[in-house]
Amino acid sequence: MIDRQHLAILREVSRRGSVTAAAEKLNVTQSALSHTVAKFEERHGIKIWMKTGRGLRLTQTGEYLLSVAERVLPQMEHAERVLNDFAVGRRGALRVGMECHPCQRWLSRIATPYLTRWPDVDFDVRTAFRFDGVEALLGYEIDLLITPDPVEATDLIFTPVFDYELVLMVHESHPLASRASVQPQDLIDEELITVPVTLERLDIYTQFLVPAHCRPRQHRTAETIDLMLQLVCAGRGVTVLPDWLLNEDAAGLPIRALRLGEAGIEKSINLGVRRGEEAISYIDGFLKLASEMGRSPLP
Repeated sequence: MIDRQHLAILREVSRRGSVTAAAEKLNVTQSALSHTVAKFEERHGIKIWMKTGRGLRLTQTGEYLLSVAERVLPQMEHAERVLNDFAVGRRGALRVGMECHPCQRWLSRIATPYLTRWPDVDFDVRTAFRFDGVEALLGYEIDLLITPDPVEATDLIFTPVFDYELVLMVHESHPLASRASVQPQDLIDEELITVPVTLERLDIYTQFLVPAHCRPRQHRTAETIDLMLQLVCAGRGVTVLPDWLLNEDAAGLPIRALRLGEAGIEKSINLGVRRGEEAISYIDGFLKLASEMGRSPLP
């Protein structure tokens, strides 16, 4: 029989890299944890991991059980939260995940009225996932995903909330500032500032630079939108952000916005939920509120 304790042990050892750290997280002694694993291995006639020097390496069996743990445990934890909500009389819990940095600014305009309308719903926001936002949604780590990149998935529904355009932001004295638009070749000599994600998740690369076989002279990252704008204002580089941020965050700054290519790069913020859960009252309430507010200015 496989129970939750065995899966939890395997997940924590994988996450923390050692039996000692996993035991501390699970509030058991190292010897007790090792004994539990040994009994499990003996009962099923398997080995979960092998010692390699001072570390551990999962066997094929261990890798399989880890994949089971990463699928099953989040769903069990989700079910426990729901039961607890019922027990204490709370309507439910909405865990919102975000896959884009500017989405945080957009969410700030939705959070306050939502919390006012749904005071008995526990509201949480997460930006870090073990894999990616879609996997987190499918794995019950979150209940709603805010993303500019919806996917086709039979178990998910994505609803566009509002459209926007990605634009290049440069200092008003920059040589490109007088232009209405730029081409990929115009960025070859530039220092490009982006959010800290992989290049595969940056539209400026996937939809603009890479198809034209171009790269900027230098690429650096900044943790916040404010820092990105400050660097542009200081003439330290150029950046790409949604056009609506120009009016809300860059108003009054010496910054100009230029279209990326003649047609521009059009995007939209989408809200993803698990199919069938869009009718849950507090999830439906968030979707409707987001659609109502759309691109309304930040307060």
